Amino acid sequence: MTDFETAARRATAQMRQVFDATPLQRNDYLSDKFDANIWLKREDLSPVRSYKIRGAFNAMRKQRALNPDQRNFVCASAGNHAQGFAYMCKSFEVRGEIFMPITTPQQKIDKTRAFGGENVKIRLTGDYFDQTLAAAQAHCAETGAHFLAPFDDVDVIEGQASVAVEILDGLEHAPDLVVLPVGGGGLSAGVTKFMSLTAPSTAFRYAEPAGGASLAAALASGAPTTLPHVDNFVDGAAVARIGNHTFAELSGVKPDHVLSAPEDRICTTIIELLNVEGIVLEPAGALVLDVMDELRPLVKGKTVVCVTSGGNFDFERLPEVKERAMRYAGRKKYLILRMPQRPGALREFLDLLGPNDDIARFEYLKKSARNFGTVLIGIETEDAATFDDLFEKMEIAGFEHRDITNDPVLSEFLI
Repeated sequence: MTDFETAARRATAQMRQVFDATPLQRNDYLSDKFDANIWLKREDLSPVRSYKIRGAFNAMRKQRALNPDQRNFVCASAGNHAQGFAYMCKSFEVRGEIFMPITTPQQKIDKTRAFGGENVKIRLTGDYFDQTLAAAQAHCAETGAHFLAPFDDVDVIEGQASVAVEILDGLEHAPDLVVLPVGGGGLSAGVTKFMSLTAPSTAFRYAEPAGGASLAAALASGAPTTLPHVDNFVDGAAVARIGNHTFAELSGVKPDHVLSAPEDRICTTIIELLNVEGIVLEPAGALVLDVMDELRPLVKGKTVVCVTSGGNFDFERLPEVKERAMRYAGRKKYLILRMPQRPGALREFLDLLGPNDDIARFEYLKKSARNFGTVLIGIETEDAATFDDLFEKMEIAGFEHRDITNDPVLSEFLI
């Protein structure tokens, strides 16, 4: 057994003093859907509803063993890492300072404080995470506190490898395939390294958000690369630059084994799992399930483990998720409509709609000419194909329009 295997198993055993193993559950719905033996490693059911508690536990445990007098820890995070860090500060009875951006939702602040209690202090600083991170690291330099990184740390990677230990202990044989989410790379690096050593026949596929494809960028350039822009919707995995330590473990991944998940499509997956299975997943937690359709030929007849990495979903986001899911499915569109300014014009337009079409938004933007006005209209329907028929009718009737559903500039300002 290698040193890494031994260390990962030791870390896993130590974790049992603090929290139980997360469930490894066969999912009948997904197994039937993909004609495979699909298991979910439910990291969304950890005490903090994400796997981040593992890396925080191991890094804090090892630092305390190395320096028993170290009782001051610091992290920078607005999400799952902050909650895992807070939980472990309370468990180890150490002091923790958590730096969060000023823009962090109050719900996340309150939840983090609840996990840490009197053992943590939350500091809100910086409009952007880079500013928050810089403030946290500067604080460590001034005070001698230990900075606990969210993913780019060998002890964190070792702690996340406990997911692989539990997968292998929970199955009668090694899985044929493991599908892993990628953000900064801590989880994927730890699981890949452990299982490559202990179950070399197991294959891997990796899922990352289209708006934060840091692993794909690093593989393309041969080194960690900072993305020029990141879509923060998948906040648990929207990382601009994969870690140096994590990429060292993932640099051998084949580029075509990394799958990109569009943010709007992820919303359809969240809604599907919520409605069909009653499973609440955050966007990052749904990543691996979102790419399964692309893996359908590969997984048929195989034993597959999908790691659902987190379930910290704020239900205030549900309207946005439903909206994006409908837009991705083509069942909701936003149009700029040139409406004639004459009696009966609106009625003529409404008569073009089918029985299952619904106007979700109607707003006059301006009177663009003496005889015409500009209208923003949102239409929902049960079948995306309905729009082809509607647009044809509108053209024949002389209702000029522009579809702005997928126009990022106009959508941002008007929708």
